[in-house]
Amino acid sequence: MDFNALYHANFKLLDDAVSDWSTLVKHLADLKKDAEDDLHKAANAADWAGVNAQVSKQFIGKTAGEFGDAHTQATTIYKILLDTRDELKTFHQQLTDAVSRGQKKNLTVVDAGGGKFTVMGNTRPDWGSDPSGNKSATNQKDVDDLRDEIQGILSKATESDNSAKDVLTAIVDQTRMGFSDASYKDRDSAAAAVKEADELAKLAKKNIDDLSVKDFDRLNAGLKKYHDDPLFSERFAKDLGPDKTLSFWANVSDPQVAWDVNHERRDQLGELQKNLGLTLATASQSDTADMTEWKRRMVDIGDQEVGGKRGGLLGFQVMSNLMRVGDYDDDFMKQYGKSLMETERKFTHDGKHTAWQRMGFSPYLNHMKGDSGFDPLSGYLKGLSNNPGAATDFFNDDFIPKDGDHKTAVSNFKYLFEDRHWPHESNSDLSRGESTDGRNNLASALEAAATGHPAGEQPTTDTPAHTPGQAKLFESIVSSISDDNGRLTDHGYMSDSIGQIASEYLPDIDRAMTDVDQHPEKGDADDRAAWDRIQKLYPVQGAEAELDRREATRFLFAVGQDPKGYAAVEVGQKNYMGKLMEYHLNPDLPESERPHHDLELTVRDIGRHSGQVSGTLAMGRNEAVAGPAEAEDKDFDHSVAQWKNLISGTVGTGVGVGTSFIASPAVGAGVGGAAGTGTSMMLEELFKDAEGDAKEKAGPKMGENWQFGNANNMKYTRKAAFDTANAYHIANTDDVASWAEDSSSKGFLEGGNYMQQVGPELITDI
Repeated sequence: MDFNALYHANFKLLDDAVSDWSTLVKHLADLKKDAEDDLHKAANAADWAGVNAQVSKQFIGKTAGEFGDAHTQATTIYKILLDTRDELKTFHQQLTDAVSRGQKKNLTVVDAGGGKFTVMGNTRPDWGSDPSGNKSATNQKDVDDLRDEIQGILSKATESDNSAKDVLTAIVDQTRMGFSDASYKDRDSAAAAVKEADELAKLAKKNIDDLSVKDFDRLNAGLKKYHDDPLFSERFAKDLGPDKTLSFWANVSDPQVAWDVNHERRDQLGELQKNLGLTLATASQSDTADMTEWKRRMVDIGDQEVGGKRGGLLGFQVMSNLMRVGDYDDDFMKQYGKSLMETERKFTHDGKHTAWQRMGFSPYLNHMKGDSGFDPLSGYLKGLSNNPGAATDFFNDDFIPKDGDHKTAVSNFKYLFEDRHWPHESNSDLSRGESTDGRNNLASALEAAATGHPAGEQPTTDTPAHTPGQAKLFESIVSSISDDNGRLTDHGYMSDSIGQIASEYLPDIDRAMTDVDQHPEKGDADDRAAWDRIQKLYPVQGAEAELDRREATRFLFAVGQDPKGYAAVEVGQKNYMGKLMEYHLNPDLPESERPHHDLELTVRDIGRHSGQVSGTLAMGRNEAVAGPAEAEDKDFDHSVAQWKNLISGTVGTGVGVGTSFIASPAVGAGVGGAAGTGTSMMLEELFKDAEGDAKEKAGPKMGENWQFGNANNMKYTRKAAFDTANAYHIANTDDVASWAEDSSSKGFLEGGNYMQQVGPELITDI
């Protein structure tokens, strides 16, 4: 900061800027509220179809979110400008006062150019008669003190000005388009984050032999505090660099290299891994030139040996373990996955052999519990479970493309789900037992890829309708498991994710259960009319997954053999059935959207096809209890009971109906009034029964008594129809309930019988 610039500062332009930003913040707050209340909520409540369901709704949601980010960024900029303006005014006043005090002591401050200044004493008027020859009116100490005071003021003003410039530039550079969601209460907090990033990066760059336990603790604490801070994360990742990032984790996680740290902080390595991974995930979202280069370099060195002290580790092996947590940038995940699979293909000779097999002396790279981390696919797939967009593209991408040597392409899904020779893995914790994390992480990644939301979560009103890529992947999952049930039943721990996926494609599954031709020939009016009825009976937003009834049945039979998979689909189907009753029994539903002119036919169809799904699942449950797995019925009852807590409070049914089935605006009265009646009351009855079974271990079990399972199915369906008809004041409520009950019973038995026809080799003879 130049002396003249601060001493003669005119703050009018800066005052105007602060005032303008204050006004902008207020306007953006109003726009943010309008965008959320009017634009976003209206979009979620609208009846989207076709391309609009896949694009427009999601676009509107993102646009509304941009108003929120714009308000956040404007607020942060306003606070930084306000703080800086006020500080500079304070420094200006301090400088003015210092110069004034100097003048009273006969001191003059002179601008020396180039930002420098000089303090000198005024000439005494009687200097010529002074025998000592002293010409100054002041002593040297006063000169030095004023010089030091002014220099201190200018230094602090310079620091204030520069830090404001740095953080403002960093915030604006965070995104190429749109606005950053980085939020800071003042300039100092933003500057402190950047400073801490620089200091922690220096610690991580240390020679591993010089890294102390105290350094470890400071790194862990700092990353834990700041891992969600965009400015900190970007600065830390940039300072450390991709190469040093990999060598740091390769060294610090290896007890044969960082012995002191491992000996003293072994139990905190998992926390450091998590905090470092979250920091890098936040940094990856930045669009700065430095982070763009960081991501490119990280992909490039994936197949190269990292600079770990022991050596022998590739970049993919190290980095994949830092991807287990956090939401990494989708484009980065896609490029990383492409390069990783190219290396996988090379190391396995097109998938013919096993790669990444850990030897006894190899280090453990994963310290967050689970597998050792030596197989990079495990950590990467775990990362994909948090990145739905990247996951969908990854699984639909080719592992082996169609070329001269390969008649057909092999997708990443097919290779990983069907063909891969998975290396034997041990757990990284003290148990050191066999780990199943690789395939389990595969299932979680498939869940994200097929549903469009992170694994382990339920869909919300903002979850977009299924895309063609997601629907295509679900078709592949159904076909693969149908072709070989063992791909799922031999790895039952994958069933919770596969069951969740299925529960979000129930409209598509129910369509398949009708066995109606989905591609009727142009000249066949009857077939076209039949398919038109099915489309109206089971409305689908977005892309439809086209399923064969045989394959869908064999798929459900496999899912039903695991308690968690069974619960996800069984509860989801009952929920969906209730929603369908509410939708189709609503008297305000336009005639053009009704599948039948006769309400009885609609109710019977819903009950029948829902019963078919339940009957097929019941067959799977029976197989699990009576077959080689020897599962216990109480496990199924307990899982059904647990599902109540899992979907409690989620949008719609908690199984994707909110994203694939929403009543049109013409049914507004039903949505605001009777909607939810059949579903909520029917599910409460279901959950009550399931909880009683699980807790008391009493009464006949569905798996032990086929008739009991059918009776329950009938009861739930009847209640859903009765309650909904009653809420809509439909005449002959008991008749409506009887239609549903009768058809659901027939459908339940049909589901079991059909499974015996299409999969007799899968069923154990008792």
